[in-house]
Formats: sequence, C-alpha cells, structure tokens
Amino acid sequence: MLANNIWNIIGDLIDKGLFVYKSLRLSEGSWWSSNVVSWIFIGIGLVALIYWMNQMRAYKKNGKEDIA
Repeated sequence: MLANNIWNIIGDLIDKGLFVYKSLRLSEGSWWSSNVVSWIFIGIGLVALIYWMNQMRAYKKNGKEDIA
C-alpha cells in the first residue's frame, strides 16, 4: 500500500507540477507560442554543441587529443 501511494505521489508531481510544457502545448495560441519550450531546448543544445566543438578544436590544436 505504501509503495502504491509513493508512485501516485510521484505521478501527480510529474503530471500536475512539472509539466508546464503540457499547458503551453494545449494553449489556443499560435504555433509559435505553443512551441516556446521546444525552441528554448533547441537553443540550449545548440549553444552546448558549439561550446563542445570549440573545446575539441582547442584540444586538437594543443596536441592533447586522445587517439585510441
């Protein structure tokens, strides 16, 4: 019984508390307002990719590249 209550609490937290994205997706606004969260995640991923590629270029320039 306790395990069932824990899973119900976790499910309610995720469904009602953390899914702000769900309310944005179901909004009656335009396509752009519905996909704001997706664009934010794409932007964060793009920034991380650019940073990572610059770090790899710096390692290769210094000769510290791991050639296994």
